[in-house]
Amino acid sequence: MSKKAKNTNIVNIVKGFFLNNPARSLNYKQVSKQLQITNVSEKYEVLYALEILLKEGFLEETSRGKYRLYSTTGIAVGYININAHGVGIVKDEKTGKEIQIYPRYLNKALPGDKVKIRIFAQKKTGFLEGSVLDVLERSQKPIVGTIEILHSYAFLVTDARIYPYDIFIPLEYLHNAKNGQKATVRIVEWPERSKNPVGEVIEILGKAGEHQTEMHAILAEFNLPYKFPDEVEKYANSISEVISDEEYRKRRDFRNIPTFTIDPEDAKDFDDALSIQQLEDNLWEIGVHIADVSFYVPENSILDKEAYKRATSVYLVDRVVPMLPEKLSNVICSLRPNEDKLCFSTVFVVDEQMNIKSEWIGKTVINSKKRFSYEEAQHIIDTKQGDFAFELVKLNEFAKILRNQRMQKGALAFDKIEVKFRLDEKGKPVSVYFKETKESNNLIEEFMLLANRKIAEYVGKRKTQQKTKAFVYRIHDKPDPEKLRQFKLFAKQWGFEISLRSQQQISESINKMLDGIRYKPERDIIENMAIRSMAKAVYSTKNIGHYGLAFDYYTHFTSPIRRYPDLIVHRLLDKYLRNEKSVSTDDLEIKCKHSSEMEQLASDAERASIKYKQIEFMSDKIGQIFEGFIASLTEWGIYVQIIENKAEGMISLRDMDDDFYIFDEEKMEVYGKRTRKRFRIGDKLKVIVHKINLEKRHLDFKMV
Repeated sequence: MSKKAKNTNIVNIVKGFFLNNPARSLNYKQVSKQLQITNVSEKYEVLYALEILLKEGFLEETSRGKYRLYSTTGIAVGYININAHGVGIVKDEKTGKEIQIYPRYLNKALPGDKVKIRIFAQKKTGFLEGSVLDVLERSQKPIVGTIEILHSYAFLVTDARIYPYDIFIPLEYLHNAKNGQKATVRIVEWPERSKNPVGEVIEILGKAGEHQTEMHAILAEFNLPYKFPDEVEKYANSISEVISDEEYRKRRDFRNIPTFTIDPEDAKDFDDALSIQQLEDNLWEIGVHIADVSFYVPENSILDKEAYKRATSVYLVDRVVPMLPEKLSNVICSLRPNEDKLCFSTVFVVDEQMNIKSEWIGKTVINSKKRFSYEEAQHIIDTKQGDFAFELVKLNEFAKILRNQRMQKGALAFDKIEVKFRLDEKGKPVSVYFKETKESNNLIEEFMLLANRKIAEYVGKRKTQQKTKAFVYRIHDKPDPEKLRQFKLFAKQWGFEISLRSQQQISESINKMLDGIRYKPERDIIENMAIRSMAKAVYSTKNIGHYGLAFDYYTHFTSPIRRYPDLIVHRLLDKYLRNEKSVSTDDLEIKCKHSSEMEQLASDAERASIKYKQIEFMSDKIGQIFEGFIASLTEWGIYVQIIENKAEGMISLRDMDDDFYIFDEEKMEVYGKRTRKRFRIGDKLKVIVHKINLEKRHLDFKMV
């Protein structure tokens, strides 16, 4: 081999090394060691290669004699989240773009840390990749796990892959925690040369594996409370249920108009009711009545501050962790039957075709005549017999008109299946079932959507001196074109053609697909992929409309018992109805951001509780065979969702020993190097339940 050829060969080897280690900064001796080069002359060849690659702009010199892969896309700062697959996601504070951080590049970062990122790659799929350069600010969020005590020290063994490191705990920091107990820990230090951070026990949650302990552990994992401070409970219990004569006189009286609530069977907080009565000239008056929580929760009171901190109620598999204490959420504000209740209402006069002739917004008093479950209301709609059958059937006719109008304007008809469990007295799941949306659900949804839209239009369309008043909108941005293109390719595998020519055609083709899979086992996989291609709905003072609902104006007004933004909307609406000046947009935007973040945390906690119960349900099924679909693919495994109960587990690529399997991110497939056997999202497989780790909420499958 000529010297030139040899030099070229070493340059390519060094180039390959840095491509595989983009975050590392090394000198020529360290590179030589990594490449197992011991010959002195060859080490100098490595140095020569480094100088060539530096001149070419492939590498950069981070300090004298140390080299690193040159970043063409720069530095980013943001807060890191780590998903269930162990991959970090950082949203750049400046650009809003998301950067993926694979586990080997986390550099001691933990969920919630503020980090400095070096972006080193942009894939053809548009995803940015990077590595953590520095942890700028350590999260104060407690870490949940199980205590493991050895002779002279202990560890907190973390529950999930979102914490890649176990926490070292000196015995003096245990604070009476026992071996096998679940606990929350805070990090007190992380010595530079230490693999694990050092922590201190904050709270002991109970014995690992027990139902109450695990539910409290999930709440603690997402930094969500499971009880109210004593002073907040005391304040709530001091509130009177009696409505004064003066308050009655201030409000429009709906107590003698047919009014009822429709909610889930197990609901206790009824925050919306409907009224309907026939007027002359074939007109109808429909009232959407929402609990007037703002009357009982004064702004900046201790109750209000706690509600803002929580921002939302959290729904786990076996309980509701409410935003407001039970005295308010289940008693005073809940629109219980045959009790006078204070409401904030929007009332519509409509014709037989659901054309709105007039609308009114204001404070009311109602008396619900009936509390229906969705199942009871559906039975009356189907049979046209029972209490308020005439009113329910008429409202259902109007709801269908509203739904058709939305679909014609380009709304998306997502209808997610809810996974539910029947639990025994100890909280162990004995069966799994799925909750489907029926006409009675749609009836309520359409009138809530109507009220939310009209409230947003009332504020958003009214201009004072060419300015609209500050308000809270529920916004949903248009999908990212690249994500839509990826989904189009995915849908084609299933025989569905997604048109990207216009918003209308996107909606129509997606809705056609959703209708086509409604009763098919692959529905959940395809629907999830469609949702992933969409932006997330959030709260904001900057109205851009709601893409998924095809509304130009939309807000959340209808659930103030369980959502703080609705409570803000009630207060703003009350001010603006009285022609008071606009509030500060900046202050309102901070509250919107907080509410959006807390909503996401609550959603994550709900999913974690479902995942835990699914795996607990599977815990006695090791060795059994199930049929499933591939739900997602990663460089370490194939994730499969079982059709009959929607439990998800992983087939490790290392365990697939008939070939060497490789993950191709661009094609979103796993293929065998020798056999070229391919696995794609949505493929049907038979799997055997191999291993279960309940504490880490992890299920291992093997392919049959």
